Parts: sequence; C-alpha cells; structure tokens
Amino acid sequence: MTDQQDRPQLYLVTPPAFDPEEFAPRLARVLDGIEVACLRLALAGNDEDQIARAADALREVSHARDIPLVIERHAVLAERLGLDGVHLPDGARDLRKLRKTLGPDAILGAGCGTSRHDGLNAAEAGADYVSFGPVGETGLGTGARVETELFGWWSEMIEVPVVAEGALTLALVETLAPITDFFAIGTEIWGAEDPLAALKALMAPLG
Repeated sequence: MTDQQDRPQLYLVTPPAFDPEEFAPRLARVLDGIEVACLRLALAGNDEDQIARAADALREVSHARDIPLVIERHAVLAERLGLDGVHLPDGARDLRKLRKTLGPDAILGAGCGTSRHDGLNAAEAGADYVSFGPVGETGLGTGARVETELFGWWSEMIEVPVVAEGALTLALVETLAPITDFFAIGTEIWGAEDPLAALKALMAPLG
C-alpha cells in the first residue's frame, strides 16, 4: 500500500460492529465488484474473542483476493492472527516501536485527524501512509474537519501516501481526487441496502 497512483485507490473500512458470518459475504461481493487496495478491520470495543473471530473471517475473504488486511489499534492481534499490519488512530504514537516488532513488511498507517503536525511526525516515524479526516461535515467528535488545502500541500510536498476519510460525499471525492492517494470508505456505504452500488456511486468521479 505504499505506491502512489495517479488515480486514487480505495481503502475499505469495516463497520464498527457486525456479525462475521453475515458480513463476510457482503464484503466479498463488494471486493469482487470493485478494485480495493486495502481493508481495515475497525471494530469498536475490546472483546478479544469477538475481534479474533471477525479477523479470521475477513482474512479469509481478503487474502483470497490478494487484498491486505490491517487491524485498527490491536497490534498484538495483528501479529497473532496473521494480519498484514496496523492502523494507529493516534498518529505516530508507538509507530517506531511497532515497526521494530512487526518488521519492515508490515503495513503501518497513522490516523492523524486534522493535524498537519501529527501527519508530519507520523511520516518521519516511518508510517506507510497518513490518514486525515473527517473531510466532510459530521456531528461526531469535535466537528472539526480537514481543509482541502492540507491534501494539496501534502501531495506536493510529502512522498508518504495520504488517505482522505470521514463523511465523504460525491462532491468531496471529486474535489479531492487529484490530491489524495486513497479514499477510505466505511460508514458511507455499509448502511445501504446494496453497499457495492453505493460505493460505485460515491466513487463515480474517479471514472
């Protein structure tokens, strides 16, 4: 997930809660219907058995399609469950340590909110990608959102790939497409009756 492309790639994020047996076939249909570069397991909560069951189900689906699976936060589980890396929602925190633990081939991503400073720290610490968000209007969290200018500056000045995520809309995809490497899509589609159709509609500006 380290190669920058002219056309942004898709980075799929799971819902915060799901039944693995029900979700796996829905996920498979999406992965078979559109090209996805990476999948993030982003379960809320800290039930280790539940997370492990979900990871096992998703690993089978994603690896069968040569799509790497990273887990949000739980670095120990990433190694134990044979996953491809970790998404750290707290920027560069523990990134250097995890690189030594997980090795050079692990995907280590850093979620940096709206902070350019945190993004730069993560890039310097060796992140494979840096994610900024939310890019759209949301009532969650503080309500702060990433300015489009940050993506333009980053894509011009920094080599580490950048991910746009959070409350994405068709208009935002069109605006950000020339200046981001990945779109991370999750809650925008999973509530739809047909997630694949919703994803294709959202990504329509990519052609």
